[in-house]
Amino acid sequence: MIPEVFSGDTRLVGRWWNAPFEYNLPPLKDHVLSAKYAGEGMASVKMGQQTISAPAMAGTITFAPRGHDGLWRADGAVEVSNIFLGHSRLLACADQVGTGREPELLDRVNFNDPKLFAIMNLINDEISSQDAMSQLFIEQLLDLVCLQLIRSHSAVPAPISPPPRRGLSGWQLKRVTSYMRENLAADVRLQELADLANLSRFHFCTAFRMATGYTPHEWLTRQRIAYAKTLLKEQTLRITDIALVVGYETPSSFSANFRKVAGITPSEFRRRL
Repeated sequence: MIPEVFSGDTRLVGRWWNAPFEYNLPPLKDHVLSAKYAGEGMASVKMGQQTISAPAMAGTITFAPRGHDGLWRADGAVEVSNIFLGHSRLLACADQVGTGREPELLDRVNFNDPKLFAIMNLINDEISSQDAMSQLFIEQLLDLVCLQLIRSHSAVPAPISPPPRRGLSGWQLKRVTSYMRENLAADVRLQELADLANLSRFHFCTAFRMATGYTPHEWLTRQRIAYAKTLLKEQTLRITDIALVVGYETPSSFSANFRKVAGITPSEFRRRL
């Protein structure tokens, strides 16, 4: 299991070989997904009088919803990756697509779902990449996992009916923009802002843009540049120091964003004062 914890207390496990097994799985607090990459044999789960079984095949998905117990068997070794999906994350997704009820997910054993497998495969690639933006990318992919589970693996598939498109309320806009102004030098994450507004990222970005005319990143950039203009009037401050104060680690990134917003570089702006 990788050390990072994602939204909704969701955890990930990279590719590993699962040996043959037989055990009674107690009801779990998380939804457990397994993507198959290689291996062979049969797998099954017995829940009460019902038994589900299927051969292990690369590209298939096994899924154990939270709260379900059963006798699980597998007679061959398989290479898998796993998602331990927090229930609160799934509920947040269900709320945003307007289902109006808690999704009742189905048990799956070596089930063919090319879309869900492709998403889990991308998540596994990001686990291995160690790229600076991997965590944000994985968060977006986990949202897609939730959507696919609700759409294709619910007892009663729910039609997606998004809530009415609208901007942020007054208190939401004030809370979010105040937080950004107070943290201009910080690495402000989209999830932090969405949490402040009590919205998921699905709805927050659209609502913020409708309320301000900008994406959260564009709005934050404009606030940073506006503050930088004020600081540039103080001739004793170095431009490199101003860059750090308004949230840029390098003078080059500061200069590029300043030019994008103001049309000139920080040095040119200071010379014109």
